[in-house]
Amino acid sequence: MWLGDMGADVIKVERPGGGDDTRSWGPPFAGTESAYYLGVNRNKRSVTLDLGVEAGREVLRKLITGADIVVDNFKIGTLDRWGFTDEWFDENAPRVVRCTISGYGSSGPKAGKPGYDFILQAETGLMAITGEPEGESMKLGVAIVDICTGMLATIAILGALDAVTRTGKGQRTEVSLHDAGIQMLANVASNHLISGEEAGRFGNGHPNIVPYRTYPTSDGELALAVGNDGQFARLAELVGHPEWVTDERFGRNRDRVKNRDLIDSLIREVMKTKTRADWLDLLDPAGIPAGPINRVSEALASEQSKARGMVTEVDHPDLGPIAMAGIPFQMFGTPPDIRLAPPRLGQHTREVLDELQLSEPEVAALVAAGTITMEDQ
Repeated sequence: MWLGDMGADVIKVERPGGGDDTRSWGPPFAGTESAYYLGVNRNKRSVTLDLGVEAGREVLRKLITGADIVVDNFKIGTLDRWGFTDEWFDENAPRVVRCTISGYGSSGPKAGKPGYDFILQAETGLMAITGEPEGESMKLGVAIVDICTGMLATIAILGALDAVTRTGKGQRTEVSLHDAGIQMLANVASNHLISGEEAGRFGNGHPNIVPYRTYPTSDGELALAVGNDGQFARLAELVGHPEWVTDERFGRNRDRVKNRDLIDSLIREVMKTKTRADWLDLLDPAGIPAGPINRVSEALASEQSKARGMVTEVDHPDLGPIAMAGIPFQMFGTPPDIRLAPPRLGQHTREVLDELQLSEPEVAALVAAGTITMEDQ
């Protein structure tokens, strides 16, 4: 989708009859399409193709030889088994960049196993560091490993495309949910690798920075992120406790980390004395990072989201205007845009086959065999 937002002509190859599983991941639905599917499939054209038969693979060969990029999320070895080996690409599509997205990658004891975001959040340690210290392990509210793996795939593809301009040769790239999840441990992984200590859970707190968490106000919760000692000094002054700065337990961040429970409890008591809006009015001019804990509806409707175009509409041929999250990056020379609504299953099969210059008898044979389906048949 992000490559499509940047202008790529993305052809989404789906199996006849069912298509992308996310089409049915609901409720909620808009018509027959799930909100889940609609949220991640703009700027794509849908083609149905049965790749389990030779006739379908022949169409795929034609698609690949005219493409710049091939992305697949088959089990490891599937494309090789169908004849799309490294050698085949070298001979027939030498400039094509390939990206395989899988659960665990092509090596290691779990190579070839299917991957699921929830399972990989568990296996890579992300759930072990999410949640309250004495509570149960917790996953994030969205499929964050899937999303970050998609980002890494985009980065790998763009890097390989750049290499084509320098070398004239495409290459195979690979990303996995497992590797993405491990990388997402970020500073927590570094903490363990350097110290040898097991990572823990801090609820809404931060393992390396204090105070950096949520605090209750008189009418709701507030997120407070004090990133350095200067900000802490301003916070102490603002809340009426300048003595915190000279207290050896709190003066430096490393001291506050050691005494996090104590300083958190002191700040918590102070924060309860005013409303969330009152605190924001005081904290913002003082340069102390803070923000409200918005509901999803509030975040989407915020003035900042509106100003950034992060909620937009696209005209769907069946559903009319549908709202969706906007494009999360801006390019001022070649601006990204939303040209196509999420496609119906097989909506563009005829169009793409015509571009491949398949004859009417060839198309009719594919339809008769069930290798493809088209909306008008």
